[in-house]
Amino acid sequence: MAMEATNVEDVAVGCILSIKTTLGDEFQAQVISFDRLSNILVLHILCFLFWGVFAQERSKPGPRRNIRLLKANYIKEFTFLGQAEDPLDVKKCYLDLNSLQTREEVAVRQAELDAERIGVGVTSEAQSIFDALSKTLPVRWDKTVIVVMNEVRVSSPYLPESVSGGTPAANDRVKKVIEFERKRLQSRSSGP
Repeated sequence: MAMEATNVEDVAVGCILSIKTTLGDEFQAQVISFDRLSNILVLHILCFLFWGVFAQERSKPGPRRNIRLLKANYIKEFTFLGQAEDPLDVKKCYLDLNSLQTREEVAVRQAELDAERIGVGVTSEAQSIFDALSKTLPVRWDKTVIVVMNEVRVSSPYLPESVSGGTPAANDRVKKVIEFERKRLQSRSSGP
C-alpha cells in the first residue's frame, strides 16, 4: 500500500520509504530519526535499486545495519511504503562490546602512532623533511632530532651536513633525501 508523501517532515520514526535523490540514487529505507534543525534524516537502508531492480542490501552476518545520513533537500521524491516497528527499540539493540573495544584500541594505537610522527618544537621544514624520509625509511623523533633506521641522526638545521651516525651508505641515502626535499621545498616557496 504505497502512497505519495508531500513533506519529509510528515514521516515518523519507523516509516519505510522508497526514496529517489537529486543525485540519482534510489533505495528503500526505514526512518530511524529526523532532525528538523539540520534537516537530516537518519535512515536504515533496506535495499538499493540496481538496473531497475531492487536488490536486498548485502550485509555481513549478524546484527549490522547500513545507516545513511541524508540531507532532506537532496530528496527528489519519496513514497511511503508502510510502518514498521520502532528501529530504536532498546530490547532489540545489540552491541558487540568486544568489537567496539577492539575498534577503540586500534583507533587509540593509530592516534598514538600518528602523534609520534609529529615533531614538537620543530619547524614546518623539519617536519617536511621527516615526512619525506618516512616515505621510504623507518624514522622517529628523538626530541628535535630525526632518527633514521635507529642509527642515522639528523639534527637542526636539517641539512645534509647535519647527518651523523650509521653506515656511509645509510648516510648517503639520508643526505640524498634531504637534498631532494630541500630543493622541492625551495621550488615550492619560489614558485609562481
